[in-house]
Amino acid sequence: MLPQPLRILAPCLQRALGPVVKDQGEWRLLPRCIAPQLCTSSKFLLLTEYKENDGDKRKRPSLQQERAVRRGDTGSSISLFTAGAARKRAEFTKSKIGNKLADTSKVAKVAKTAIPIKPLSIDEWKKLKAESYNKTRFEISMMEKLLSTRPDVDVAKSLLVFVTMETGTVEYELLLKYLALCVQEHHLSEVLDLYDIMKTRFKVLDIGAYSLFISGFSKTDHWREAVIFLESIKKMINPSPRNYGDVIISALQHKEVETAWRLFKEMEGINLKPNEVTLQTFFDCGKSVCDDQYENKMMNILSYLRDNQIYPGESLMHSMQSWFESGECLVCNTLLESIQLNEEEYSVLRECVMNDVIQGKDVFKKTTPLELQHFQTFVKNRPPFDVVIDGLNVANVSAKGNQSRILLDVVSHLAQQNLRLLVLGRKHMLRGTRSWDKGHMAAIQKYADCFFTANISEDDPFLLYATIHSGNHCKFLSRDLMRDHKACLSDKDSRRLFFKWQRGHQLVLSTYNPGYKMKFEIIPKYDTIVQTTNNTWHIPYDEEGVERCSYEVPHKWLCLQKHN
Repeated sequence: MLPQPLRILAPCLQRALGPVVKDQGEWRLLPRCIAPQLCTSSKFLLLTEYKENDGDKRKRPSLQQERAVRRGDTGSSISLFTAGAARKRAEFTKSKIGNKLADTSKVAKVAKTAIPIKPLSIDEWKKLKAESYNKTRFEISMMEKLLSTRPDVDVAKSLLVFVTMETGTVEYELLLKYLALCVQEHHLSEVLDLYDIMKTRFKVLDIGAYSLFISGFSKTDHWREAVIFLESIKKMINPSPRNYGDVIISALQHKEVETAWRLFKEMEGINLKPNEVTLQTFFDCGKSVCDDQYENKMMNILSYLRDNQIYPGESLMHSMQSWFESGECLVCNTLLESIQLNEEEYSVLRECVMNDVIQGKDVFKKTTPLELQHFQTFVKNRPPFDVVIDGLNVANVSAKGNQSRILLDVVSHLAQQNLRLLVLGRKHMLRGTRSWDKGHMAAIQKYADCFFTANISEDDPFLLYATIHSGNHCKFLSRDLMRDHKACLSDKDSRRLFFKWQRGHQLVLSTYNPGYKMKFEIIPKYDTIVQTTNNTWHIPYDEEGVERCSYEVPHKWLCLQKHN
């Protein structure tokens, strides 16, 4: 029988720590990790409750067995330091207590306030507030729900109108929630307006507001103001890796490498670990930079990873690999011939494409002289584009989701990189159908210049003309292989130049998951052709058993070096 003090405390001790048992004449607590439980795996010790006076003949676990369970020895060969081991241990623990949690989770549920899917009038908001469970913080709670459900921003605006009419003002906390919604949904013009409102109404902004303004402003042409907001946070506390990362990424995208590098070194100086996407942007933006100083910076980042025992994720690893492979033989360090055309080659190709493809005898089977002339004037009256997008082709890249939504996602993603965009489409895309939402198409036209041809027209000649006319830097986004247009060229040399230009300028969307991520195929920096220097030969070759189509190139190389 338990001593009196232990009898009083036993229920509490058993709930908090584990059963109380007697071992070799002494009362002690059996740790919960070896508390009685049902376990069907042979790898784990099966313990049953030990009762001293009930005559149970079952053998009590030895102290050696107890210690084995206490230290988590399950007989598995997985090391404590093996990647994924902690997750497996957590999943095992979770499976043990799952049934108990299921039993204790049956609590009464309070009816939730409905979340509007379209803007409400003031009277409608009043009615919804009257029916809500928490009227005191109705507006804050509703804005938080809107933030989590990602609705039309006009719903949130109508809530602000209601609050203004009811109270005469909008408090700081509610404006902050609305700001978070605008940043999350990339309503960047609204973010700029909110900054003017809040800096006028409130003498001091908090860290949360500055962080949101950094995130919003860094995606606009006003990105330099995000650097000022970063300085404001520094006066209160060390900025977060996200704060630094937003500004660094924007600086790199605007080719302000020194600003980005200064901020990276600043993070290093205060022992602040950069987010992986920040490091990845250094490598991604460095693919087009042939500069010894930039290369030294990348080597510095690799040393930083080593010195701080940071393991890159798969996305960062691919960016590193792509940067290393961008134009140099990894065996002999010989600089390979670039995939980009030189001025003379580009001039030849441009003339051939204009004569044989754009103005060729077959082009007016796909359009009309008037429509083509209208488009040429349209392009000439605008600054050169950075990317020309085949709208229909991109919209059909995935069977998931609405076509106009897919196109909007891709266009907005590219627009955030401060690229001048041209979207080519057909007039039926503007009618407002289930597949082509008018709101989505209006948003696309805010991000990019758009030209819509007749529904019977073929848009490839327009795409080639706009891309070639914009200059050697301009790329086009499409999965179309352009084989018909390549065949229209009059000789093999021009066809070879076209294929080289195509591989160096065609963007292909390889991965698209609505609401998650998109990924473009990497454009190589070197031409896949037999190459030679005074001391080397580099020969791309076909692997045995690998079938290669005419529009594909090998990815295996033989490196031959001449040694004196």
